[in-house]
Amino acid sequence: MSPAVEHLRALLERSTRVLVFTGAGLSTGSGIPDFRGPTGVWQSRTPVYYQAFMADEAARREYWEYKLEGHRAFADARPNAAHLALVELERQGKLDCLVTQNIDGLHQAAGTSAGKLIELHGTNAEVECVECRRREPCARAMTEFAETREPPTCPDCGALLKPAVVMFGQALDGALLGRALRAAERADLVLALGSSLVVTPAADVPLAGARRGTPYVIVNRGETAHDRQATLRIDDDVVRVLPAALAGT
Repeated sequence: MSPAVEHLRALLERSTRVLVFTGAGLSTGSGIPDFRGPTGVWQSRTPVYYQAFMADEAARREYWEYKLEGHRAFADARPNAAHLALVELERQGKLDCLVTQNIDGLHQAAGTSAGKLIELHGTNAEVECVECRRREPCARAMTEFAETREPPTCPDCGALLKPAVVMFGQALDGALLGRALRAAERADLVLALGSSLVVTPAADVPLAGARRGTPYVIVNRGETAHDRQATLRIDDDVVRVLPAALAGT
């Protein structure tokens, strides 16, 4: 075990209220591409903003094409060793809150309790109506779009459907963000795993803990926006690091 991983193990061992913040780098080991890396999604695509989605038919079609393109990868993905390690952290009674930027549903699939999990950016597993807020599993809408190439609409009110994720230009759920920030304030250890920590206000959550003097550990391949605030910085694959650190606790 490297000195850095041993340091993380020691921090975990003496902590009882851990706030975990996860990003796309946690799920690349499950076959889901990240967004900002060298082979990330935004290297070949331009984000569709919520305002454009609402105003323009071509933008809606482009967004649904993007979601359909990635649908099979999300549907086939399975939790990896890092997801399972976080379930073990909860089993040990140490996980207070798991806040994720990810929309892949793999934390739930691994077994993280719904009461511990905050999905700040929503979920790809469902679609929602922009008017009546009706939600349903994504399968019907994806199949309909694949067959017609027409953006699907709500079966109840006829308004537009969209994947139940927070799009660019769309505000986060204030209640969820508030819960996450309160968890950061009571944490005795903050872990940021697989995130470049550049997307705000989500990335403000772990930083809120660090600013209180709480030990702050960042595990990520490549630099992050919070590296100077970190108590411990590990530039490595979280799928390898986290299970190794927990094995000794």
